[in-house]
Amino acid sequence: MKAAELRDLTVEELNRKAGELRENLFNLKIRRRAGTLESTSDVLKNKRDLARILTLLTQKQGTSKAARRAKAPGAEGATPNPPAGKKE
Repeated sequence: MKAAELRDLTVEELNRKAGELRENLFNLKIRRRAGTLESTSDVLKNKRDLARILTLLTQKQGTSKAARRAKAPGAEGATPNPPAGKKE
């Protein structure tokens, strides 16, 4: 799947395509474990296509993972894990 083709799709279409690829990847992994998969390169191709779609979704939505974490409530000034050995 070419990235140029994917850029023309809407966010909803990309989300639907990502769901289909996740399901297909799951089935490919099961078939690989069962030994019935003809070409193991299909798993790698599927993973790359899914990564392309997720990258485009992030670009179209204009938010990165780091930006979403920074905007999360309670993220400002709060440390998720206090330093070991120190009690407050």
